[in-house]
Amino acid sequence: MRLANVAVRYRGRRSAKDAVLALSDVSLQLGAGEKLGVVGGNGAGKSTLLRVMAGALAPDAGSSDVEGASTALLSLNAGLDVELSGARNIVMHGMLTGLTRRQALARVPHVVRMSGLGDAIHRRVSTYSNGMRARLGFWTAMNLDPDILLVDEVLSVGDREFREKSRQAMIDRLQGERAVVLASHNVGFLERMCERVIWLEDGRVVMDGAAGEVLGSYRAAGRPASAVASGDAERATKTPAPEREVQVAPKPDEPPAPAQEAAPEQEAAPEQEAAPEQE
Repeated sequence: MRLANVAVRYRGRRSAKDAVLALSDVSLQLGAGEKLGVVGGNGAGKSTLLRVMAGALAPDAGSSDVEGASTALLSLNAGLDVELSGARNIVMHGMLTGLTRRQALARVPHVVRMSGLGDAIHRRVSTYSNGMRARLGFWTAMNLDPDILLVDEVLSVGDREFREKSRQAMIDRLQGERAVVLASHNVGFLERMCERVIWLEDGRVVMDGAAGEVLGSYRAAGRPASAVASGDAERATKTPAPEREVQVAPKPDEPPAPAQEAAPEQEAAPEQEAAPEQE
């Protein structure tokens, strides 16, 4: 995949003065099987970049060429037609990536099993909760097996079971042979899983290079600081420290009280020796 001098401008509702330049002069090349991370604060242009790479958004300037590769964009609600059932959305996405209708239908049972949607797969997506939509979108994209998987920060949503299952599935994909572009605030995860990282800020490429080098500069710049800590915050949700403190702290004060109350119960033991008298 190749992007050359790409620019995207979101036009304002009232006038051209309200337009926002989401991407400006962005160029990159993605090799076969490459694992590319995209980092930047909110509004940096990460989601817009992935939409251009997926072919879902045409640039206002420059060019985007997938060079014959199939792509799939994994983002919250990306590409889901809320008026169609979950099953029909799965089939639609499969056919858009080049599958025949029969091949796409064959993928439905696996997506249902992994997403845990059950009979809800036959309901319209408009009736789904946000969590259900996230599971449908994630497992639909993961099941398509495109040449290039584009992932827009989805691993921090949903319940704990979904986060853990989706994270493991993403790790497996990142360790595979297919190309992956992962936009995330989780700097630690990008550093572990990606070979190369692009740092975006205000729609421009600040730095493009080896993951460790780029993310080191990103940390040093300190923007945004919350993004650097998000990996630790996410891990904290799995083993919350406050719960352990609540369990441990009261114990030093509690033993004396139970010990005093237990004494009468121990003294009452001789009453149970009355059994021989009944004989």
